[in-house]
Amino acid sequence: MQNQETYSEQLYTEDELLLKVKAAIAANEMPEVSIAPGYGRLLTMLVTLSRSTSILEIGALGGYSGICLCRGLTQGGTLTSLELKAEYAKLAQGHLEQAGFGDAAEYRIGPALDSLKLLEAQGRKYDFFFIDADKENYPNYLEYAIRLASPGAVIAGDNIFLRGRTLNAEKNGPAVQAMRRFNEMIATDPRLTSTLLPAYDGLALAMVK
Repeated sequence: MQNQETYSEQLYTEDELLLKVKAAIAANEMPEVSIAPGYGRLLTMLVTLSRSTSILEIGALGGYSGICLCRGLTQGGTLTSLELKAEYAKLAQGHLEQAGFGDAAEYRIGPALDSLKLLEAQGRKYDFFFIDADKENYPNYLEYAIRLASPGAVIAGDNIFLRGRTLNAEKNGPAVQAMRRFNEMIATDPRLTSTLLPAYDGLALAMVK
């Protein structure tokens, strides 16, 4: 018996450009951890619905999520993407250019916390945040997102279940503990209105009050 995710994805024609991105990620021996297709479509919808003109992405990988985000941007909108590894950012940027979003995307290389500190010092504000990077810093990324948010900004965080480890009481490594903390913060922070979506590997969604 097929699961809900498989059934859902079979209703959609596979996105050729995004399939090429995933193939390039595999060919370059990068982690094959792009956002699930269903959540990629959701990101596009959420960016469109929120009429976002400025997006901050933490974790570029090969550009899969970047394309999904940019597809929802209002005309003239921008994506700032933070990526630790220069080779990942280069691949992502190439894919964004292929998708027609080369002029909209800006990549900042290095530890995301360093970039976030600089963006805050510059007084930058964003309408939409997508967090999909090293899990141990998710609570820190969330706090920065709230501080860098325009009123009503949307925050999305991927992989909140860590392939089941978040739910397993016997798993207590640093990444698991950080993700549990992130989920608790999303659920209880009075500055946010939020929910958790349980499909795929889980997606946290919040709106800054």
